[in-house]
Amino acid sequence: MHEKPVFSIRMFNDAFHMLGLIAAGLLIAWAVVRLRRRYNSLLVDKLIDARHKDFDSLLSRNNPYYRSLTPEGRNRFLRRVLLFIEGKNFEYIDIRREEAMPLLVSAAAVQLTFGLDHFQLDYFKTIYIIKDKYRYGLYNQPFEGHVSADGIYLSWTHFVREFTDYSDGQNVGLHEMAHALTYVNFTVHEGQDNTFHQSFASFSEVARPVFQRMQAGETNLLNAYAASSYQEFWAVCIETFFERSAAFKSQIPELYGSLCTLLNQDPLTPEKLLTPIDYQ
Repeated sequence: MHEKPVFSIRMFNDAFHMLGLIAAGLLIAWAVVRLRRRYNSLLVDKLIDARHKDFDSLLSRNNPYYRSLTPEGRNRFLRRVLLFIEGKNFEYIDIRREEAMPLLVSAAAVQLTFGLDHFQLDYFKTIYIIKDKYRYGLYNQPFEGHVSADGIYLSWTHFVREFTDYSDGQNVGLHEMAHALTYVNFTVHEGQDNTFHQSFASFSEVARPVFQRMQAGETNLLNAYAASSYQEFWAVCIETFFERSAAFKSQIPELYGSLCTLLNQDPLTPEKLLTPIDYQ
C-alpha cells in the first residue's frame, strides 16, 4: 500500500519563503526600472536645457515630420528622442560616429511611435549603424537594413538618402522601425504597447484583403515589395503612410484610416495625434 504524501509545515514554509523571494525580486526589479527611468528623465531635461537649439536645428534640417510639428509637438518629440537614445547602445561598423547619427535614427523610431504610450522599443538594446549596404546570412542580395533578435541594423548611406528624398515612399529607417515595433509587440512582448497590440487585428481586417489582392497581381500606390510577405506589406505601408500621406489617403482611404487609428496619429494634421496621451 502506498502512503499518501503529507504536505508538511516545513514544505509550506519553504514554499512561502520561495514566494517571498520571488516577490521581493520582482519588487526590486520594478524599483530599479523606475529609478533608471527617473534618472534618464532628469538627464534628458538637462540635455534639453543645454542643447535644445542644436538638437532642434539638426532635426529640423533632416526630419520633415519633425519640421511639420507644432512647437509643442516638437518639444514632446525631442524629449522622446532623447529618452530613446538613453535606452540604447549604438554600435558603428565601418563608419565614424557623428553626433547626428543616434539623434536621427532615434527620431525615425519616435516618428512611428509618436501616438503610442510605449515608444522606446524596449527589447532592442543595440542599434547598429553600418556605412553602406551589407551582407547578412545566406542571402544573395545586400541589405539596407534588417531587424533580428540581437538588434536593429541600418545602412547610414541609405538612411540619409531616403530621408532626404521624402516623397518616394521608400525609407529604410521607418521600414526597419516598423519591423521592430511588431517584433516587440508580437514576438518578445518586452515594451509592448497594449493599445497597439489589441488594435492590430482591426488593422489587419482592412489590410489583409489589400495584401491578398496585391499577391494576386493588383497594383496600387504601395510598391511591389509589399506583396512579398505580410510583414513586408506592413513595413511598406508605414513608409508610404508617412512619405506619401495625401496620395495614400486619396487612393486607399480605408487602409490609411486604419493606420491612423492603429498609430493614433494622422501625418496630414499639424498636431498629428488623434487622441492626446501623456506628455512624455
